[in-house]
Amino acid sequence: MDSDHDAYKPAQIAALIESAGVAKAHLPLPQMIMLSLLAGAFIGFGAAAYLMAITGADPGFGPVRVLGGAVFSVGLILCIVGGAELFTGNALMVMAAVDRKITLKDLIRSWIVVYLGNFLGAVGLALAFHFSGLLDAPFGATAAKVATAKAALGPLEAFTRGALCNALVCLAVWLSFSARDTTGKILAILWPVTTFVLLGLEHLIANMFLLPLGMFAGAEVSIASAATALAWVSLGNIVGGAGGVALAYRFAYSGGR
Repeated sequence: MDSDHDAYKPAQIAALIESAGVAKAHLPLPQMIMLSLLAGAFIGFGAAAYLMAITGADPGFGPVRVLGGAVFSVGLILCIVGGAELFTGNALMVMAAVDRKITLKDLIRSWIVVYLGNFLGAVGLALAFHFSGLLDAPFGATAAKVATAKAALGPLEAFTRGALCNALVCLAVWLSFSARDTTGKILAILWPVTTFVLLGLEHLIANMFLLPLGMFAGAEVSIASAATALAWVSLGNIVGGAGGVALAYRFAYSGGR
């Protein structure tokens, strides 16, 4: 028998993820909207911390990227420990849908509401930073440079980096379910998130904050190019999270049922 201090085993995590997917799908609409707005802002705070951490340093230097990834992880920590609805992590709801514990309509409703809520929360935070005056400092130049680089990615690059990124994000969420205490959840989230930032992968909700923030800071990025970049990363994040993690683990631990 497991003690109250042992980590949950993978098969138990799969059951917990499915139960969470059912709960997420059945959230009342006002609650779902509020939690998705919070998640967009939470990831934005993590992305802002990342920008500040790399400001004044060579962004291609490995240790700087590790530091940036570590501080960026505060966004997902806030979402998981504090409680919020994040579109990228909710790719794991596919497990509940495949096992018919929620309907396809429930899944799509949740994804659409959370996607839009995350966008509004992230853009709203970017607007707050615009009015804060922080973009007039070197921080703003970093924001513009990062946004320009993200908008310049080709479709295949954006899609692939998005898929790889959300595989790591969903693994971070998966691992957080193994922990029975807050410290364990934070440590489970920290390293997969740091890894995706270190590798230069693309996270949709972070980009919902970083692209408008860079535009506010003077980046020559059009609304059309920003929207296109978000679209390709969205598809990649769905494939990487839903296919690369959710369906793989569902096959491993639930496929025989």
